[in-house]
Amino acid sequence: MSETKSLNKMGTKAMFPLLMSMSLPAMFSMLIQALYNIVDSIFVSQIGPAALNAVSLAYPLQMIMISFAVGTAVGVNSLIARRLGAKRYDEASSAATHGIVIAVATWLLFVLIGLFLSRPFIALFSDNDTIITYGTQYLNVVLICSLGCMVSVMGEKTLQATGNMIVPMLTQLLGAVINIILDPLFIHGYWIFPKLEVLGAAIATVIAQFCSMFFIIAILIFKHHDVKISFRNFKLKASILKNIYVVGVPAIIMQSIGSVMVSGVNGIISIFASSVAIKEAYINVFGIYFKLQSFVFMPVFGLSQGTSPIIGYNYGARNKKRMYQALKICLLVAAVIMTLGFLLFQLGSPFLLSLFEADKLTIELGVPAFKIISLCFVPAAVGITFSTLFQAVGKGVRSMLMSIMRQLVVLLPAAFILGKISLSYLWYAFPIAEVFALVAALLFFMNLVKHDFKMLDQPLE
Repeated sequence: MSETKSLNKMGTKAMFPLLMSMSLPAMFSMLIQALYNIVDSIFVSQIGPAALNAVSLAYPLQMIMISFAVGTAVGVNSLIARRLGAKRYDEASSAATHGIVIAVATWLLFVLIGLFLSRPFIALFSDNDTIITYGTQYLNVVLICSLGCMVSVMGEKTLQATGNMIVPMLTQLLGAVINIILDPLFIHGYWIFPKLEVLGAAIATVIAQFCSMFFIIAILIFKHHDVKISFRNFKLKASILKNIYVVGVPAIIMQSIGSVMVSGVNGIISIFASSVAIKEAYINVFGIYFKLQSFVFMPVFGLSQGTSPIIGYNYGARNKKRMYQALKICLLVAAVIMTLGFLLFQLGSPFLLSLFEADKLTIELGVPAFKIISLCFVPAAVGITFSTLFQAVGKGVRSMLMSIMRQLVVLLPAAFILGKISLSYLWYAFPIAEVFALVAALLFFMNLVKHDFKMLDQPLE
């Protein structure tokens, strides 16, 4: 591949229009994804509380699968963006090809997990046969048939690294729309479709993921991009795998930690709940919250997707001014989004809970819980922005350490202590943990400025 390329917009275009042009498609697609998550749970809740409980309990293991898909793709995205910024185009293309191979290998891992761990995992948190059956059915399908998820996510991150945000948006939009259409058909058995309840929700999900996969594969093969995926004379290279996983492993761990946190909180609820009804109501509250908070966090993650390749490109090009411009704009926009989300949860909690067929007890326990947890939203905006910076410049370990501190080192112990006093106090663990993570982010950033970013003052050879 020729080393002579036209100037990339990530190194030349005015920063605010550039960041918005790259972020808005991702933010829109993530909003659609969040809307799908909410609609999916609303349809499931119509089956009954046991169905919603089962999907809530299944969610952590599903999150681990998504964490491997997204985390590995983040590593590929970071490497491609940095290599393009340094004008090492052949290495960028090789990284993209490695990404597809890794995606298929990761899918095979989750086939085994789906076959052997789905039922034991659900049984850890419930002895209700209906909940166990629903949860096992759901996990079997979404894990064993996760190839569509793995490949489509890798394709999206690959194109985002080149500055193409439209195709990834269309890919996610396609999957979300198909999923929303198929959900009621398979869950409730409308028209010619069988009534499959929770199993139907899982089938709708994987069909949509495969549609996304086929779409983005076609784009990667038949359209011209700054990187080219080719398996002709392809060989796995240890150096490329190392560079991918230097960022990818911390990103996987960082996102998987969320699964451990959710399971941990569910476990704490199970330990301290005074009755089965209280336990199931609190688990449903937390499950509903996790679906709803995606409507706030997903646009910020979309903003991060648009910002990360810009930061990575300009870091590779040693353009410190543009790198800092992208960071500042991302921070400001993220803070605005999170403030709006905070107000939504403070003022609209009863309405939000009512969307999920919540009974009187769930609403009574959920409203104060939503108001307390949402205190973490604004500091989270800062944490997410700095985490984006660390991943973009190849310092993914710092993002991982922030997540470990937020969700394991601080949040779970605090939740256990507060839950032992009263389950209604448990939710204060979330804003407490976010403050600790924010302090860590600022310290990590100051260290980067003092040491690693000094090289950006030297011209690129």
